[in-house]
Amino acid sequence: MSTEPKVKGPASYFPSIEKTYGKPMDYWFEVVKKAMPRKHMEIVGLLKTEHQIGHGHANAIVAYVLAQN
Repeated sequence: MSTEPKVKGPASYFPSIEKTYGKPMDYWFEVVKKAMPRKHMEIVGLLKTEHQIGHGHANAIVAYVLAQN
């Protein structure tokens, strides 16, 4: 059994996002930062329409970046 704590919240999606879309998380963080100061759901919509990211993954990326700022 692993002694490392399990990743929770939006960051728990990051391995799947990187695998599914083939870009590192830093790339997605920059996309979101460039889209600011739009509202959360506007940025989610941008990721979905311009980058074909699924809703859950887009929401996780945006939530994480907004929580950091």
